[in-house]
Amino acid sequence: MSTATLTPDAPTGSAPAKALHDEGRIGLRGNLRHIGALVRRNLLQIKQDPESMFDALLMPVIFTLLFVYVFGGSVGGSLGGGRQEYINYLIPGLMAMMGMNIASAVGTGVNDDFRKGVMDRFRTMPIARSSVLIAKIVVELGRMMVATVILLAMGFALGLEIKTSVLGLLEAVALSAVFGAAIMWIFILLGLSLKTSQSVQAMGFLVLMPLQFGSSIFAPPATMPGWLQAFTDYNPLSNLADAARGLMLGGPVAHSVWLTLGWAAVITAVTAPLAVAKFRKKT
Repeated sequence: MSTATLTPDAPTGSAPAKALHDEGRIGLRGNLRHIGALVRRNLLQIKQDPESMFDALLMPVIFTLLFVYVFGGSVGGSLGGGRQEYINYLIPGLMAMMGMNIASAVGTGVNDDFRKGVMDRFRTMPIARSSVLIAKIVVELGRMMVATVILLAMGFALGLEIKTSVLGLLEAVALSAVFGAAIMWIFILLGLSLKTSQSVQAMGFLVLMPLQFGSSIFAPPATMPGWLQAFTDYNPLSNLADAARGLMLGGPVAHSVWLTLGWAAVITAVTAPLAVAKFRKKT
C-alpha cells in the first residue's frame, strides 16, 4: 500500500530528527489534516483487501442467529417471555460485544504495519505520533458502525422492539462507540508490545472471552453462581449492556451510563499515553 500522500520532503537522514523537533509545533489544523490523510490510507487498504471487512459484515449475523435460536427459548423463558423477549434482551448486549471484537482487529493491524516497516516510515515524517494511532481508531470505529447497523437490521428483522425512542437508540449506539474507542487503545498497546500478530490475537482472545461471557450480554446475572455475579457487577461490558438496554427498552440508565463513561475515561487516560509512548520508542 502506497503512502505517498504523506511522503516527507526532508532527506532520509535528517527526517527523524526533524519529525521529533516539529511534532511539538504541529497545531490542531495540522493534526486533523494528518489524521485525515492517514484515515484515507487505511480506507484504501480496506478497498484493496475487502476480505478485511468480513468480520464486521458477518459477525453480527452469525452471533444473532446463533444465540437467538440456540438459547432464545430457554433464556427467554427465564426472562418471563420467549424468544421474542430474548431478542430484546440480546441485541443491546451484542452492541457492547461488537465494539470489543472489532477493537481487537486494530491491535493486529498496528502490529502488521510495524513488521512491514510502514510505521517506521511514518515516524520519519513531521507528524504527531498520536495521529497515526488516532487514524486507526477512526477507521475501526467506522467498521464498528457498519457492524452495528447490520446487527440492528438483523434485530429488527427478527422482531426487535425499541420501547423508548429513536434518540434512545442513537444514544445507545454512541455510548457503545465511546467505549469501543477506549478499548481500542488497549489493543493498540498490545499490538505495539507483542512481537507477532498471532500473539496479539491470542492475548486478545484471553481478554475478550472472560469479559464477554462473564457479563450480562447473553444471560441475566441472576441465573449465575454468586462468585460470577460478583464479577459481572464490576465487568464494564455488563454496565454497557445494561445501559444500552435501558436506553432502548426503558428503565433506569443513569448509573450504568456513568459507570460506562467512567470506565472509558479511565481506560483511555491510562492506555492512550502508554500506547503513544510505546509507538515513539518501538524499534
